[in-house]
Amino acid sequence: MPIAKSQWIWFNGKLVPWDDARIHVMSHVVNYGSNVFEGIRAYDNRIVGPAVFCLDAHLTRLFKSARIYRMCIPYSPEQLRQAILETIAANKLRSCYIRPLVFRGYNSIGVDPRPCPVDVAIATIEWGRYLGAEAIEQGVDVGVSSWRRMAPDTFPALAKVGGHYTNSQLIHLEAVEHGYAEGIALDVYGYVSEGSGENIFVIEDGIIRTPPRAASILGGITRNCAITLARELGYEVREEPIAREALYTADEIFFTGTAAEITPIRSVDHIPVGNGKRGPITERLQREFFGIVEGTLPDRHGWLTPVPGL
Repeated sequence: MPIAKSQWIWFNGKLVPWDDARIHVMSHVVNYGSNVFEGIRAYDNRIVGPAVFCLDAHLTRLFKSARIYRMCIPYSPEQLRQAILETIAANKLRSCYIRPLVFRGYNSIGVDPRPCPVDVAIATIEWGRYLGAEAIEQGVDVGVSSWRRMAPDTFPALAKVGGHYTNSQLIHLEAVEHGYAEGIALDVYGYVSEGSGENIFVIEDGIIRTPPRAASILGGITRNCAITLARELGYEVREEPIAREALYTADEIFFTGTAAEITPIRSVDHIPVGNGKRGPITERLQREFFGIVEGTLPDRHGWLTPVPGL
């Protein structure tokens, strides 16, 4: 999906024109993928106006990812919080996708990243449904990937790092080549892990299950919100290992993620999920989620941060 340019990008403490936000080709991040980042959404909420979803939770994860990779971010969480709101307002976007990016810049060529400066950029862009406008209602067709998620002693799966997404690319490329919208990866032990950029939930007999964080998943912000909403609605939610064959016997399956939001899965490996369309529990969770972010329901969990100046 092509990027729609915005007017401004926040780059190392100031707003610069989109086309001027550049880095050197010998930057450490270009050579070694040494960056941590977040994907965040802002919604045009009917109650409070434009508002960022789970902003503080995303910033917390960003700083934790940086800590794992020994990256000292030269700004505080509050400074980045204000920078994100400032960038949205400067670009006059009432709803948008937000990409805070912390990366190792230009200095040395060696694998050791410490001599390189830590730079920070924040971009905000208009972006629609990640898996297609119709996917929210109709669901998507997916396939189990031949590529596994990383073993627990290879990469830190809980960190959201650019270099890790070479694995995601392989999963997604294979899925698209096989005619699927997305792929599902297994962990090193053969249990269900997640999509290339989404967490996954499997529903059978009214029980909602999702892989635990030990299954080489990213600890998703939207995943946590979906668990909160499901339990609030009275559903039993279990975080436990899920065998591959459970994907073929499930009544409902859905993805969660900042980009994917809550997206139903209608088939896995050409086997229909349930009756082959969005199920009632998935639909109910969608109503709650979109009701909160769009403003037809109150923000009872304090997930929204209004954007001043819009």
